[in-house]
Amino acid sequence: MKISILASTKENNILAKEDAILFSGKAAGICYMPDTLEVLFNEDKEKTIKRAERTLISGHHSVFDHPTYNLALEEIPKILAIILNNEGMYTTSEKSARYTKMKLESKEKELYEKWIAIFQREISNEYPNIQEKQVLKLAQENARYLISVFTPSTTMEYSVSLRQLNYIMDWFEEFVQNAENTEFNNLLKPYLIEFNKQLKDLKVDNLNSKVKKRTLSLFDTRTNRKEEFGENYCTTYKGTFAEFAQAQRHRTIDYKITLPNEKEYYVPIIIRDKTDLKNEWLKDINSLSNKYPQGLLININERGTVENFILKTKERLCGCAQLEIMLQTKEILDKYIKATEKSNKEVYEYLQEYKAGVRCKYKDWKCTAPCIWGPNNALTRKI
Repeated sequence: MKISILASTKENNILAKEDAILFSGKAAGICYMPDTLEVLFNEDKEKTIKRAERTLISGHHSVFDHPTYNLALEEIPKILAIILNNEGMYTTSEKSARYTKMKLESKEKELYEKWIAIFQREISNEYPNIQEKQVLKLAQENARYLISVFTPSTTMEYSVSLRQLNYIMDWFEEFVQNAENTEFNNLLKPYLIEFNKQLKDLKVDNLNSKVKKRTLSLFDTRTNRKEEFGENYCTTYKGTFAEFAQAQRHRTIDYKITLPNEKEYYVPIIIRDKTDLKNEWLKDINSLSNKYPQGLLININERGTVENFILKTKERLCGCAQLEIMLQTKEILDKYIKATEKSNKEVYEYLQEYKAGVRCKYKDWKCTAPCIWGPNNALTRKI
């Protein structure tokens, strides 16, 4: 066996589109290579270009996944990050609204700052032993529900292949041309146009998914998916944009959303039983309704295998996880166990090891960074 490095990422090195196509054309030659890699990678340039062009026209585009680009996306809206992160082939590093204070403007900033202060007070009163720094983080985590998914406050590095990038640009173009002119879509379209405009130099003719009729995976075109639990599962529930952004990181699970006909909002648990604060929260978040705050409840469809769902629980059934997604994951686990008790004994027995709920109680999990809640309080915390 012989292993060699053909290429690698280097900071500030920008691969020209023409070189990316050449690299892909050589990769296409491997499939029917009559000689050695050395001969192939030193062949005449024109021969490589012709092979790449034939491959583009044929639709066998996987070879164009070899060259990749590390994109820095600054001051983008959360919804653009959500759309990009829902397409399976990528690597992303995103500025966290859970752990960092967001820079906002006008009314959004006013309400965000207001509720950070309120949550700090309520958390400190409810949990006086939590350190001030942790209180601030938890306050920010909850105040960010007020931030619009269209506010350009997110920064992320997004690493993507040449093929995937071109597919995404094609899907964006199709969405702009064909998506219904709703309030939400009309807010979104300018960002998709700007994305394509700034990356137009990497657009390759014929490198698209039109043959396979693929489109953006985020927006569900079906509204009545049957709920079922077995070797595979399908379930639909209400959750926020903020929760969805956490959930979609589990790329072995398929996620789609639909927007509600009537707008409802998530109320953080720590204020849910305090009528005055709850009403004040709903008034404030509703005042931002035309901006689509992250606390808007959307319909989330989740589908996957039982094993991949358990992998999700090992991330989300934890005191360090966002509270909303932790409780939602526990609810799905409970439904899964109940649904398979009589219908699928093998899956039911497999799930028994995880019915305790929190991952620190799993036999096959060892926690290396204990949280402030521990196994007894993780599921009952209010923040």
